[in-house]
Amino acid sequence: MKINEPAVLAEVEAAFAEYERALTSNDVATLDRLFKDAPETLRYGIGENLYGHSEIAAFRSARSPVGLERTLERTVITSYGEAMATANTLFRRDSMAGKIGRQSQTWVKFPEGWRVVAAHVSVIPE
Repeated sequence: MKINEPAVLAEVEAAFAEYERALTSNDVATLDRLFKDAPETLRYGIGENLYGHSEIAAFRSARSPVGLERTLERTVITSYGEAMATANTLFRRDSMAGKIGRQSQTWVKFPEGWRVVAAHVSVIPE
């Protein structure tokens, strides 16, 4: 198995960048598309545990679009073979003084493209 094969890594980095743009601009349609539309997809958030694409989509559509801007730090994207990758990053928001956020995503390449199948977001004291 090749780890971080350049072409695969570039695809995942592009998908991650698309996700980040959609997140900070509250592009709910793109966020919904980038999470695998399946009951097995999950997202553990700061204040919610979401099981299945429908719960994740409902959360996204109800969330306030205010204050989503953030700065990323120490982003690490790693591909494993041609169809699986992880993306991990730290993030800061102006509204989170003294705290740092952590985000983990597992990406899988399907016929329709790269999709998040599992995600975790948490915030801890700095």
